[in-house]
Amino acid sequence: MILAYHTQGQEIYWQFQNYAPIEAEEIGNIFANVSGYRLADVPFSSSFAGYKDWFLQEYKRPGYTIEAGLGENPLPISQFNEIYNDNIGILVLGAIL
Repeated sequence: MILAYHTQGQEIYWQFQNYAPIEAEEIGNIFANVSGYRLADVPFSSSFAGYKDWFLQEYKRPGYTIEAGLGENPLPISQFNEIYNDNIGILVLGAIL
């Protein structure tokens, strides 16, 4: 499994052209529940260029792009604690799932 972090949107992208394995959506829903982020399909315009997309296509194992935080990039350091608290559950669960 991989977790690729980006900033903007508080969303979790889990699929790329139906390469994700069957358990990927279930794991994504777990991540969404612990983070408060929305599990979402990757916008078509954002596909074909990410590490997660390559990983899913190459290895057919669960992979996620976590879009952390909201606002203008670069995000202000004042969002660090909120982003950390939103994502610690994803990081811990990602290590054991």
